[in-house]
Amino acid sequence: MTAGLKTIVYPVKDLDRAKALFRALLEVEPYADEPYYVGFKDAGQDVGLDPNGHAQGMTGPVPYWHVDDIRARLAALLEAGAELLQDVRDVGGGRLIASVKDADGNPVGLVQDA
Repeated sequence: MTAGLKTIVYPVKDLDRAKALFRALLEVEPYADEPYYVGFKDAGQDVGLDPNGHAQGMTGPVPYWHVDDIRARLAALLEAGAELLQDVRDVGGGRLIASVKDADGNPVGLVQDA
């Protein structure tokens, strides 16, 4: 079971320009503003900006589904034919992420919070 699609992460090359764009769009300040990640919250949605995303193989925005058991969901997706993009890793504070791509090449991200 999922808690829904609550996070989308954009790979960005110019973090300052991307922050300005999302400030203008969302009309809020970021809740996290670090050189490695900037996060905005609006209407229950978490919008992240990842300046390292392109170097990690991200070619566009990745939607992240929030799940209770990331390893079980990842195994289920792989069993269903998904291709692993990023295995489970801790990105800080106990937050785990992973991603796959479906048969059409679309990215699907998973998030599990501690």
